[in-house]
Amino acid sequence: MTRLEALPVLENGRVRLRALNRDDADSLFAIFSDPEVMRYWSHPPFTREGQVGEYLDDIAKGLETQRFLQWGLCRAEDDKVIGTCTIWQINHQSRRAEIGFALARDHWGKGWMTEGLAALLEFAFSGMGLHRLEADVDPGNQASITLLERLGFVREGYLRERWVVAGELFDSAFFGLLEQDWRSRTR
Repeated sequence: MTRLEALPVLENGRVRLRALNRDDADSLFAIFSDPEVMRYWSHPPFTREGQVGEYLDDIAKGLETQRFLQWGLCRAEDDKVIGTCTIWQINHQSRRAEIGFALARDHWGKGWMTEGLAALLEFAFSGMGLHRLEADVDPGNQASITLLERLGFVREGYLRERWVVAGELFDSAFFGLLEQDWRSRTR
């Protein structure tokens, strides 16, 4: 797999995935401070605006170390960040990684994330040469499960009490997508 020095811009239909920057701080805070958006996330909602700067620093380190890559999901019409799409836990030797995503509540149920993740999956398989993608989802997050299944992910397991968030234990449903399964859907 080729080392990325910068995130490529990925476009699909109404969406653009691009690198996040300090100008996106207000949008990111709105997304990651919303308790409904963060309900199934692996950390609690942001409570102070300074957390966005720390988050952006972590994203830059992720690219630098090639541990994870995170894009802002933007409306193509105005380039406003309405969510994020992430490839993380990248295992170069096994050619696999996990995906993650978040979307501002005002944009739920309108197909934005379907378009964004389709662009991300195509890049992961074609641009990065990955063979397998995985997603770890709270079993109560039916909207994300439906989205993953629509994109071809298959439920492969159930992990009990996998996460502790704000002192509470949460289970995980585990999903996988192989490159050949993605190709058979997109041909």
